[in-house]
Amino acid sequence: LAAIGKRVAGLGGPTFALQFRLQRLAWMVTWLLLASWTPPPFRRWRNFLLRSFGDRIHPTATIHAKAIVWWPGHLVMERYASMGPGVICYDVAPITIAEFASVSQRAHLCTGSHDVQDPEFPLISRPIVICANAWVAAEAFVGPGVTVGEGAIERERDPSWAASGDTD
Repeated sequence: LAAIGKRVAGLGGPTFALQFRLQRLAWMVTWLLLASWTPPPFRRWRNFLLRSFGDRIHPTATIHAKAIVWWPGHLVMERYASMGPGVICYDVAPITIAEFASVSQRAHLCTGSHDVQDPEFPLISRPIVICANAWVAAEAFVGPGVTVGEGAIERERDPSWAASGDTD
């Protein structure tokens, strides 16, 4: 294989530096061993662990033990913001969850995608902002560059939001 050690179009290569990948590994092991099993009253402990890895989380914010945060250093959670069980927070770019905003179970916050027009298929990312008093409902998907407005409800999998029209 002549391509070993070289970047091959369509196959990409490491997007992040080795040091950052090792930091992420340390984060994943820390969350798995010290937080993923904790009961709800251990919120302050989970917040401490997140802050230890760079998260800017208000003391009243809540992240469920079964939420998955890709990198705490890209996450901001304001007063009484919450993230439920099974939430996937793929934050390769910043995610801000403003005060009293709620992200419900199994929602997916995804700041990254790929440039499918580029043969190198590079990672592209844009921040997500969930404004005050907004609600990202269960199993909703919030993609790169999206702002969920103040008081808005994001319920992407709700059939009432599906495209409609004549099927005759």
